Amino acid sequence: MATSVEGSTSGKDVKSLSAVDEASLEKSIVQRGLATEAEVQACKAHRTKIAEKSKESSPTLLEVMVDAKVLTRSQMVRLLKEKGEPARKLEVPGYQILDKLGRGSMGVVYKAKQLSVDRVVALKVLLDSLAQNKEFIKRFEREAKIAAKLSHNNIVNAIDAGEAGGRYYFVMEYVEGPTIKDFLDKNKTFEEKEAIRIVTAVAEALKHASQRGLIHRDIKPENVILMKDGGVKLADLGLARLTDDEKWGLSEAGMAIGTPYYISPEQVRGQTDIDIRADIYSLGATFYHMVTGKVPYGGDNPSEVMRKHVDPRVQLVPPDHLNTNLSSGLGMVIETMLMKNREHRYSNPDDLILDLKCLSQGESPMIAGQRPESLQALVEGESDGVEGYVAGPSEEQMVELAGIVNNRNTIIATIGMLLAVSVITNVILLTVR
Repeated sequence: MATSVEGSTSGKDVKSLSAVDEASLEKSIVQRGLATEAEVQACKAHRTKIAEKSKESSPTLLEVMVDAKVLTRSQMVRLLKEKGEPARKLEVPGYQILDKLGRGSMGVVYKAKQLSVDRVVALKVLLDSLAQNKEFIKRFEREAKIAAKLSHNNIVNAIDAGEAGGRYYFVMEYVEGPTIKDFLDKNKTFEEKEAIRIVTAVAEALKHASQRGLIHRDIKPENVILMKDGGVKLADLGLARLTDDEKWGLSEAGMAIGTPYYISPEQVRGQTDIDIRADIYSLGATFYHMVTGKVPYGGDNPSEVMRKHVDPRVQLVPPDHLNTNLSSGLGMVIETMLMKNREHRYSNPDDLILDLKCLSQGESPMIAGQRPESLQALVEGESDGVEGYVAGPSEEQMVELAGIVNNRNTIIATIGMLLAVSVITNVILLTVR
């Protein structure tokens, strides 16, 4: 099985990988979402069969994965270049490198000390192999600039960025703690109350980003850090973009940008007009995984998974059916977040946060489960006979919703009058979108 390799990486480079390198490569491929663990294992099994039948040298795992169309040749070249990258001492003025924390698709992250203020930070450095490409440099700098627009307790905040000796770096707040993915990898699921607390924190982060015209586009368990003190931080703005940047959007038209298990339908389709509702969908997929231990849609390969996100004939298994300890209200909230038609999802983080607060207080969600036509009927005062209508929210809920409504100027509220000292009429809070 011969595989031609593009670029300067030769077949000899492929063969020269040691068993240790291949093991590291396997982990990197799965962590980046280039392939699933099942796909890697299937390719390894296929390679073993080939080796048993052939007297000649067997192909490498990467060659098998390319021939199986699990990886592209360009992905193979990039992986090999990174693996063969020579070590070069990292020196960034004003910072002392303390330790290597990890490696992503674009850069290596180090634990460092900012000498001027004597504090520990996270320092991300663009890979040398990518620093030769202007497009990757531009993307890396764009990530830093986008991060600098945000300042929120639930977002890993930017500190500094620059270039030193041909090395492009980006300095961030140092956050200690595991990610949601670390728990899920150990087959641990989250209790409903704790999951609601964490997801509410991420929703607050999305609200902050949305108010600044930004969408994250890669909400997933790996990008949510759970701090030791109970704090929650949303990380990795590598795919974030400005919603009103039409040129940027058009340059990515038709490209499925995101992580297959958590990507929104509109991202799968490569639409250019995606908005915060795409992040709400991805957060919903993360929420689903947290409380059920399963992703919303599985599949043998990324293409099949992404097709299921889009295909209206493929129905989501309600989370409270997989985990019967979950409340029906939680199930409604997650299902609303995961509506394939974004018009039926929460239209913004405020609405989602409101329902999450209801759940945390042991109450039913106020918005989830209401179909657009039902909400419109309520706006017009036609509550009688509307299927799915739930009357009787508390006065406290009404006041809270009304405050959010007035701030956004996009919701019309009709509040019933008190008819007697202890009798409250039915109150209808309506949303016009």
